Amino acid sequence: MPTFLRTARLAALAGLITLVPPAWSQGAPSATWTTAAPAGVARQELYPEVLNGKIYVAGGLLSPNTGYSAHFEAYDPAADAWTRLATLPQARHHMTLTAIGGQLYGVGGFTGGFPVWQAQPTMFIYDPVRNAWRLGTDLATPRAEGIAAAVDGKLYLIGGRVRATPTASHFDEHVDSTLNEVFDPVRAQWSARAPAPTARNSAAFGVIGGKVYVVGGRQYGKNADGTARQVNVPTLEVYDPATDTWATRAPMPQAQGGLAATVAGGKLYVFGGEQWVPEQKVFADSWVYDPATDRWSALPPLPTPRHGLGASTLGNRIHVFGGGLRTGGNAATAVHEVLVVDAGSKP
Repeated sequence: MPTFLRTARLAALAGLITLVPPAWSQGAPSATWTTAAPAGVARQELYPEVLNGKIYVAGGLLSPNTGYSAHFEAYDPAADAWTRLATLPQARHHMTLTAIGGQLYGVGGFTGGFPVWQAQPTMFIYDPVRNAWRLGTDLATPRAEGIAAAVDGKLYLIGGRVRATPTASHFDEHVDSTLNEVFDPVRAQWSARAPAPTARNSAAFGVIGGKVYVVGGRQYGKNADGTARQVNVPTLEVYDPATDTWATRAPMPQAQGGLAATVAGGKLYVFGGEQWVPEQKVFADSWVYDPATDRWSALPPLPTPRHGLGASTLGNRIHVFGGGLRTGGNAATAVHEVLVVDAGSKP
């Protein structure tokens, strides 16, 4: 081939390559990562919540994972600072945190450092005006590692792990659950709702259009020799409290357990997680799901890969903080990274 033709062909190919957008931008809102003030405590297994423009985080696993926390703090984006608040009545990890009626409801969770874990039935209620906790209505079944969503002033606690026996007090003495229970703060009462199609723990969720989107997580089982086997699931299931029904939507492109999720612009944003089989790894992968098209798109990956992290939305900024840098309960971090998104519409 003559030199001038070969040069022209290479130039044309280069032009085509530059016209192809990066994989994460195809069908996804534009997004860039930045950083913010690190959390006050390095911890993981976080279930954060937003209330009055601040992000709240309670409890969590420390490093080493034989330790766990009663620490409670809030992040103020205006000051870019974390403030320590009234400690939990008792230390917990894998405890959900949900905002309803201007208060925060901390439900369930484990006591004990690994491997001595025991799911708890307790509810702690935080009043930000008084900066004080009080006891609420216990669960009928102790539970941890589930998701807790607020819809129309009620709290829906879905999935997670429950004790295999009433006295179970070890990590491997718990089983995955499909339990779906709703708490009515007015009546201070729990009641059963339609069970989830998939039993799992360490999933993530978001509320969009009054429906609860539950995604990812993992299922705990045992190998033939009795050792633990934790398998991730990519499943996305949607619960409609108005009809008490479930529907299945497009699964995640990649199964990630111990991940975090939040909602911005009517879309579900999902970050990080870990995998145990076929090999151990921690994910940097981030995704966005559009319920209008039932499609997933890749986002720029987490600058710091981790699992057991928290994610919350304030305006057009998604705050991703804490977590573990290695699989398992060690190597907790206080890192705080922020994804600035052009979501195109209000959350």
